[in-house]
Amino acid sequence: MTTVDELTSDEAAVPAPKRSGTFLGRLSTGTGAFDILGPRRWYYIASLVLVVLSVLFIVIRGFNFGIDFAGGTRFTFQIPDGQSYSQVQERTVDVFAGAAGVPSEAIQQIGTNQVQISSVSLDAQQVAAVKTALESAFSPVGGVSDSAVSNTWGSEISERAILAVVVFLVLVAIFIWIRYERRVAVGAVISTVHDLVVTAGIYAAVGFEVTPATVIGLLTILGFSLYDTVVVYDKVQENSKGLLSLTRRTYQEAANLAVNQTLMRSINTSLIALLPVAGLLVAGVAILGSGTLKDLALVLLVGMLVGAYSSVFVAVPLAVDLKNRDPQIKQHTARVLAKRKQEGLTVDADGDPIARRGAPVAVAPSGTAAPRVITPPKPGVKPTRPAARKPAATTESGTAPARPAASAPKRPTGKGARPTGKRGR
Repeated sequence: MTTVDELTSDEAAVPAPKRSGTFLGRLSTGTGAFDILGPRRWYYIASLVLVVLSVLFIVIRGFNFGIDFAGGTRFTFQIPDGQSYSQVQERTVDVFAGAAGVPSEAIQQIGTNQVQISSVSLDAQQVAAVKTALESAFSPVGGVSDSAVSNTWGSEISERAILAVVVFLVLVAIFIWIRYERRVAVGAVISTVHDLVVTAGIYAAVGFEVTPATVIGLLTILGFSLYDTVVVYDKVQENSKGLLSLTRRTYQEAANLAVNQTLMRSINTSLIALLPVAGLLVAGVAILGSGTLKDLALVLLVGMLVGAYSSVFVAVPLAVDLKNRDPQIKQHTARVLAKRKQEGLTVDADGDPIARRGAPVAVAPSGTAAPRVITPPKPGVKPTRPAARKPAATTESGTAPARPAASAPKRPTGKGARPTGKRGR
């Protein structure tokens, strides 16, 4: 038992309560109080490195634009029975160059038994010569099909794709601005641009062909990233409602609490969404070969990973840093810190008290009863108010007055006091 003499030091401290439960249990319930927003400078550095590398890949390697964007001519035919794709590919290079007079740009397998040849735009004579040469060399079932896209059409598709992305970003900014406020909207837009640049850089580094499916995938992952960001922003807004009238938490601590409460949800949502997309990528590359499915699966896989990262480690930290520049938030943070310093409180990353330091302890004078030591309640237990004690009265000599002895009531005697059992008329 703790005595009074043990608490007469200059600095008394209430020990921090140990958090019960495992790491996964605290993570799933949102009660872990993990300091997620504390090291946000490292998040900025990591994101900046990713963006710089992505820009370098885009500038140095460039995109492998498909025929729908760059324009050109495409030939497709079925692999003959008894031959593998590698055998057909080796012969196709020489046959195409001899018939068209120009080398092919790309030869890839479509599905399990088709070959697709892409080249620059060819005239009608070159197309006819290539088809005749391929049919005589391989005798494919169904012959050789061709398709052509002009450069004008490809440039028009590219302009519309860029316009779609720009319109999406503008609508996102307007929605976040109306739904929340200007500083929060800036964080959401920067996070979305971050996802777009990193995904495009990884796509350029891998060298996959950019097709209309790639643009569709980009717009899809931008929507996924925005959805995850809005969920976290909603929780931040809920935790910071009426914040300026209270002195329990700062804005950063309220945002950190919101991230802790939604972190497990973001992880589960991302995993559930990534599993089928990863299956599409494996099926598109290993089973079906090159094609639209592979292009779409890659951009979705990369975009969802980057979007899940940015919604927690880019959007919210940026919103907190921009919000902390608000004069009202600055004054509120100063009041909260001043109150904690005055009361000697130590809090966790979510702003919940975990210890009290420097609390003065009254020392009982000799000859008097020792003051009661009130221990703090355990986490999760409702504190009870101690019952007030009335001071005992004392006499002039300092001793408590003697309590008078209670006298027993006298029993009535006489004939008139005895009950007869008859009623008086």
